[in-house]
Amino acid sequence: MSISIQTNVTSLMAQQNLSSNQAFESQTIQRLTSGFRINSSGDDAAGLAVANQYRADIAELTQGVRNASNGLTQLQIVDGGLNNVSQMLDRMKTLAAQSASGTFTGDRGTLNTEYQKVITEITRQAANINLNAGGSFNSILNVYIGGGRTSNQAGSTQINVDLSGSSNAVDAGSLGLGSTSVIGGGTDFAGNTVANLSDSNAKFNNTLTTGDTTFTIQYADASGTIQTKTVTVNASVGGESGAQFVSDLNAGIATAGISGIAAQIGTNGKLQFTGGSLLQVQATTTGLVSGSEPVTSGTSLLNGGNYQTAAGAWVTFASGETQALTITAGGTNYVASLDNTNADTIGHTVTALNAALANSGVYAVQTDSTHIALEGPSSFSVSTGAASGSGNLFATSAGAVAVTAPTNSATSTGNALNAITAIDAAVRALGLVQGKVGTGENQLQYAMQLAQSQISSFSGAQSSIRDADVAAEAANLSKAQVLAQASVAALVQANAMPQAVLALLKG
Repeated sequence: MSISIQTNVTSLMAQQNLSSNQAFESQTIQRLTSGFRINSSGDDAAGLAVANQYRADIAELTQGVRNASNGLTQLQIVDGGLNNVSQMLDRMKTLAAQSASGTFTGDRGTLNTEYQKVITEITRQAANINLNAGGSFNSILNVYIGGGRTSNQAGSTQINVDLSGSSNAVDAGSLGLGSTSVIGGGTDFAGNTVANLSDSNAKFNNTLTTGDTTFTIQYADASGTIQTKTVTVNASVGGESGAQFVSDLNAGIATAGISGIAAQIGTNGKLQFTGGSLLQVQATTTGLVSGSEPVTSGTSLLNGGNYQTAAGAWVTFASGETQALTITAGGTNYVASLDNTNADTIGHTVTALNAALANSGVYAVQTDSTHIALEGPSSFSVSTGAASGSGNLFATSAGAVAVTAPTNSATSTGNALNAITAIDAAVRALGLVQGKVGTGENQLQYAMQLAQSQISSFSGAQSSIRDADVAAEAANLSKAQVLAQASVAALVQANAMPQAVLALLKG
């Protein structure tokens, strides 16, 4: 090996190794003090990318657990409210059962006062837990949990609790209780002159041929929409008792899906109907030529125990003619403006009136081919504006329209028995909602458990990639320190080597 003063290769090698050993020592100290094996992209670019994905997933799942916990808390609040509603239904059932007893000698009005207060409280509490019709929880509740790693797993990132629609609302109206009562009452057919149905000798269709009576029933459903359905009662030759006829009629009403409305034999022995949502009944009897018939052909019942106006004559509105009607219900004014565009036929007039009266509880009903009446379960008032022409509903001049109170003449237990049926249906409906809320609570619990498990697994996976192995790095630090010290010592020796040239120059 040649000896050179100009270039000390050995020293350069020692310097290179010293620099590498110092970098190694510095990296080891950084890992030990930070706790991470990867402190910069250059340490392990591929590993850092994978670890970052795990870290992002952990952040998402951690918030998802918080979301699930918040959602679970809200559902538990709803669940508590539903338990309260269930207890109130129990109280309503008690009051209805008490009023339904024919031997009850107290005041059914007192029972009904409490009964109606409970109905109001059910609606208030339903609104309080946001599960009334249209409430914020009366919808599909989405709780984002996270955990989906690919696009085709997007549906697995959230829990859906479907509490939407009227079937999942628990206010009194949605449960079908809004128009029920436990006070005696009902309404006869006008001009009902048939035999006393409570008389055991009275028979329907006491003839040699078969016959039937068809009832056309108009009522307002839970959403306030007017429904029209028909129920036909047939009687075989030889006839049947009035009680059996009413039983057959109520069976037909139930089959037709009409809730909250029932027929009964009134205290005067005549056929009567009860139900706060009942608007109008028309009956037509065919095929019966003799004998006792519960209703005569073409008779009609307007006012199913409701407040009502007299039937107003409908007159065609000429072009340019208008009329305004103001209906006040529950302290709110509802204005219906009629003209030749929306009142060109009597059917269109009824539609226009009901559109203006939406959510008021008052309904327009066509009583025959030329007359319209307004009615509702609660007191209301009507005022007609001055008509600009011949078209004028209810009166020939502007002013108030008379509204009459309902007539209560039915059996003392009829409404209570109907209320029991309605409460039974409400209990079933409430049970379904409670089932959905309970299922949602369990789903969120399961989702939280999975998310917490994933957080632990992802954290372990991230740690194995990114965290420093302290034991290994401590050993590396000792190694780096020894190598650095050796490099310094070797560099001293390498720097001294050129001095050997001086020995060659001595004489």
